[in-house]
Amino acid sequence: MAEVLVLVKVADGKVNKATLEALTIARSLGEPAAVVVGAPADVVETLGEYGATKVYAADAEELRDYLVAPKVTVLEQLVREASPAAVLIPSTQEGKEIAGRLAVRLDNGVLIDVNELAVDGTATQVVFAGGTIVKSRVTRGIPLVTVRPSSVTPTPAPTTPAVVPVSVTLSDADKAARVVERVVEAKGARPELTEASIVVSGGRGVGSADNFKLVEELADLLGGAVGASRAATDSGFYPHQFQVGQTGKTVSPQLYVALGISGAIQHRAGMQTSKTIVAVNKDAEAPIFELADFGVVGDLFAVVPQAAEEIRKRKG
Repeated sequence: MAEVLVLVKVADGKVNKATLEALTIARSLGEPAAVVVGAPADVVETLGEYGATKVYAADAEELRDYLVAPKVTVLEQLVREASPAAVLIPSTQEGKEIAGRLAVRLDNGVLIDVNELAVDGTATQVVFAGGTIVKSRVTRGIPLVTVRPSSVTPTPAPTTPAVVPVSVTLSDADKAARVVERVVEAKGARPELTEASIVVSGGRGVGSADNFKLVEELADLLGGAVGASRAATDSGFYPHQFQVGQTGKTVSPQLYVALGISGAIQHRAGMQTSKTIVAVNKDAEAPIFELADFGVVGDLFAVVPQAAEEIRKRKG
């Protein structure tokens, strides 16, 4: 079987969930081959656990010093040398730029935010904020796609991957943008939003930034992450990096709790694949109830404290 290249994204020394999802999809297309650029070698075991039969390791010091372009160069070289069946890249902001640049260099078609990829290269994409599902295919070159976060559940398939060192010579163009400083973002005890199995989100109905403490409290009791609707972040209730929706982050947890969120299509596009959805809203006609598995019509400031107290009793 031909190789399927998967670009690895590493955060805090760990392989992120989006990469594991891409490896899961890659197994149905060919032999998954992970591409690690400038990352520590201790991720090889994790990549093998999720089916990577080979790990291309481009770990030269200079690859860490420049933005985006070196990763494109590594992928371009591997595509020309290995003739893979497809290239999968996590659909992050950086991943989309890498895919676009790689498509130009290879004179190849590219598909963004793909949910599924069939063996024949036909991709499934959800467009217009989840209102339409389309089938697409690259007509020039190999399937070059970015995989939408939370499209599939990462499934282990343990292997012992062979590690293949990759040597790359960067051009002057690759060195046009240099990293001059890295600052580690301070993180609390809550799980990362896109990787959490439980997410509690607040919307305009929460009313204020101070009232978001209620959302945080419920999330902490459940061991989940905190999210927010676009209306809430635009109103200054919560930071924009926690926005869930078409223009925010896509989540697909086991449990999604929507507090004071009306359920506009923009928000639904970012959470509608959640396994179980619970909504609390005082408006019985709110669109979120069309999507919810369990709905409570009521004042969240009365409902949530009662739910929190019941959770404490059961945990105690």
